[in-house]
Amino acid sequence: MNPRKTACAGGVVLNTRNDILVVNQRGNAWSLPKGHIDPGEDARTAAEREIYEESGVSRLTFIKPLGGYERFRIGKGGIGEDRSELKHIEIFLFRTDEEELSPKDELNPEARWVAKDKVASLLTHPKDKEFFQKILFEIPS
Repeated sequence: MNPRKTACAGGVVLNTRNDILVVNQRGNAWSLPKGHIDPGEDARTAAEREIYEESGVSRLTFIKPLGGYERFRIGKGGIGEDRSELKHIEIFLFRTDEEELSPKDELNPEARWVAKDKVASLLTHPKDKEFFQKILFEIPS
């Protein structure tokens, strides 16, 4: 069976202390805020919308694109991979002066500010960790 291919976008969001926004998806997996690109959206607009939905952060200053990667969807219960969907994920770097986190999407019940050096160990999907470690040098400390 060939996987369904989807286009997704998200972001690395820095607060004033250079902590990074990490979100809990479906109560069982941690990731950078990201999600599907809706019809009529470009990747950056989708990233900004997903960040708002998953964290409540709306005042974003765009810094730069960080590139993209592909991975399969996280499996049920946060275990393994669901190979029915292959995601191409574009990630952008943003900054915000907002500190309070208030997720709007009920499927993403929690968001946290995490120190840059602790993010990779919190991310659930190995491909998310790999991508984050690859772009680490591009993120201010």
